[in-house]
Amino acid sequence: MKKKGINRGLSSRLEKKAWAFIIPSIILIFVFVFYPMVQAFITSFQKGVGNNLTFTGLSNYQRLLADTTFRKALFNTLLYLIIQVPIMILLALLLASMLNDKKLKFKGLFRTAIFLPCITSLVAYSIIFKSLFATDGFVNAVLVRFSIISEPIGWVTHSIWAKVLIIVAITWRWAGYNMVFYLSGLQGIDDSIYEAAAIDGAGAFQKFKSITLPMLRPIILFTTINSTIGTLQLFDEPMNITGGGPANATISISQYIYNILFKYSPDFGYAAAISYVIVIMIVLLSFVQMKVGDKNE
Repeated sequence: MKKKGINRGLSSRLEKKAWAFIIPSIILIFVFVFYPMVQAFITSFQKGVGNNLTFTGLSNYQRLLADTTFRKALFNTLLYLIIQVPIMILLALLLASMLNDKKLKFKGLFRTAIFLPCITSLVAYSIIFKSLFATDGFVNAVLVRFSIISEPIGWVTHSIWAKVLIIVAITWRWAGYNMVFYLSGLQGIDDSIYEAAAIDGAGAFQKFKSITLPMLRPIILFTTINSTIGTLQLFDEPMNITGGGPANATISISQYIYNILFKYSPDFGYAAAISYVIVIMIVLLSFVQMKVGDKNE
C-alpha cells in the first residue's frame, strides 16, 4: 500500500512538472498562432486599415471572383505546384537512391553539397540566380557557346521562361531538403530485402518500384504535403528573382497579399480574405493527399 501511495505521489509530481513545461508552449501557440488565425478570419469580412475597419460581409470574397490579378496569381501558384512538386519529389528520390549506394565514394561531400541550398540565404541565392540567368549572364553564354540556342533567352523578361526560372530555383533549393528524408528512410530498409530481390532476378528499376517506393510511401506522403504547403505559400523566389513580372507573369498568391498590404493602398480585409483562400487550398489538398496515401496503404 505504501509503495502504491509513493508511486501515485511521484506520478502526480511528474505530471505537475510536465504541465509546467507544456502550459507556456500552449499559451504561446494560442497567442501567436490561433488568435491571429481567428482575428484574420474576422478581418476577412471587414474593410479598411488598422483600427478603421468596417464590417462588409462577403464583399471581399465576392471581389476575388472579379479580380484578374488574383486569378493570375492563383493560376501561377497552381502551375508551380503541379509542375515543380512532382519533379522535385522524383529528383529527391533519385538523388537519395544514388547517395545510398555503399560503394559510392565521398558520399558525405555529395550529401552536404546537395543539402546546402536549403540553408543558403534567400536573398543571396536569388541575386546570384538573377545574375546567372540574365540576358547577358553565364547560363545564356554557355548555351550560345555550345550552340544549344541561337540567341540569349530572356529568363527574367519573358513570361514563360520567367516561370521556368522560378521552377528551377525552387527545385534547386528544396530537392536536397526532401532528399535527406528519403535518405534516412532508405537507411532504415534492411539490405536483405534487396538481396532477396536480386536472387529472384529483380533489376535496379524493379527494386526501386517494388521495394523502395512502397517502403518510403509514408515519407513520400509527408514530403508531398510539406512541399504542397510550401509551394502554395511561395513568396521569396518570385519576389526576389522576377519581382512577380513581367506583367505579373510569375506573381504568387503570397506576393499578391504582400502587394495589397505594403505596395498598393493597404486593405487588410481583402488581404485576409486571400490568405484564407490559401488556407482552404492547403486543407483540401492535404486532405486529398492523405486519403490517397491511406488508400494506397
